[in-house]
Amino acid sequence: MAHAATITTHLAGPTPEAELRALAAVVRLADGTTLSADLGIAPILIGSGPDATLKVADPSVSRLHCELSLQEDGVALRDLGSKNGVVLGGVRLSQATLSLGSSVLLGTVRLSIEERGAPKRVALWPEPRFGGAVGMSLSMRVLFARLAQAAKSDSALLLWGESGTGKEVLARAVHAHSGRSAGPFVVLDVGGIARELIEAELFGYEKGAFTGATEAHRGLIAQAEGGTLFIDGVDEVPLEVQPRLLRALETGEVRPLGGGKVQAVHARVMATAKRQLRRAVADATFREDLYFRLAVLEERVPPLRERREDVPLLVEHFLQPRKLSDLPPGTLELLSSHHWPGNVRELRNAVSRLSVFPELDLQSLMLDQGLETGRSRLGPLGALPLKEAREKLLGDFERTYLAEHLARHHGNIAETARSIGVSRQSLYELLNNHGLRGSR
Repeated sequence: MAHAATITTHLAGPTPEAELRALAAVVRLADGTTLSADLGIAPILIGSGPDATLKVADPSVSRLHCELSLQEDGVALRDLGSKNGVVLGGVRLSQATLSLGSSVLLGTVRLSIEERGAPKRVALWPEPRFGGAVGMSLSMRVLFARLAQAAKSDSALLLWGESGTGKEVLARAVHAHSGRSAGPFVVLDVGGIARELIEAELFGYEKGAFTGATEAHRGLIAQAEGGTLFIDGVDEVPLEVQPRLLRALETGEVRPLGGGKVQAVHARVMATAKRQLRRAVADATFREDLYFRLAVLEERVPPLRERREDVPLLVEHFLQPRKLSDLPPGTLELLSSHHWPGNVRELRNAVSRLSVFPELDLQSLMLDQGLETGRSRLGPLGALPLKEAREKLLGDFERTYLAEHLARHHGNIAETARSIGVSRQSLYELLNNHGLRGSR
């Protein structure tokens, strides 16, 4: 049972879908307290800080200790640079694949993977494109399917995620698939407007309403009549403007600054934020009632590092009319391995440089874009003689490999030996060499 697929996709038939095993991350504290979080499409963060999905109040657990994400063959664990590490059998791991029943130590706290209930099915979008958005990864095809469903509604939609993930592209796709597609798509870029002008841009103003108002101006909310008002960066709307915005959304009426006539507006509202607005509410920088009004439908847009399998498709999309085969050798591998802190926007800029300057040397691209070069990727190994570097690299790999397979088989020596193709005696010798041991 522990080796059954974690995610199974069903692509045949009119409605593609994925079946996810009902797994949960379970943390047991020293006092016997048990904490848990369900594992779904989006990764979860375990730590003691406010940004953790599963918050563990223990001094041995870092603010962001590790990340867990569902994969087809198990649960991928990644240490996020924690102080006390992720430890299995006395060995500190930077990453591992955990299966049902596996357990590791986060500092002094034990983390295990448990199954809770029957598998759940989620719908998948049948193609790797939704409007102008591109993605073939499971997370994006689930998101596309949910947004296509959201397009059938007039309810407010909140998209949140890191900068550069393509939130506006997705909002435009929802608008294009909606019953309001013939209406305008009006954008308020909160970050691109001076704070003192946001209210005037939203509601409009009458001539003479303030110094510089030499003529009347129709606000963006009114301009969105019959279509969609898209508020990009709603988490940056000043606190003093939020009550008036809430009232306008609740009543469907706006009054321009300067005492103009009240106007009835029928527009759908979509908004974006760089982080979950619940955290801004908790920090008292965003009104809770406005949050509930905006987040009738709420979706997280994953960063590119969580869906690296989408990089080749995105590169191909940005390269047009050129082809992947036109790229210098090794470029796609480099782009697929980069962390992409700027997400899809950063990738698009890198590809644009290659499109404008096809003769651009790959090394120049890496330096200009701040990508990791082959030299920096070696880290401390680059300072060692070749023989020592090779031995250390192979030793580290062998230790991690053995620890991961032990975890998959719950420490069972016979099953672990069978899975990696060695005898039990050979496995015992390997484990002894690395200070590891099985449980039985």
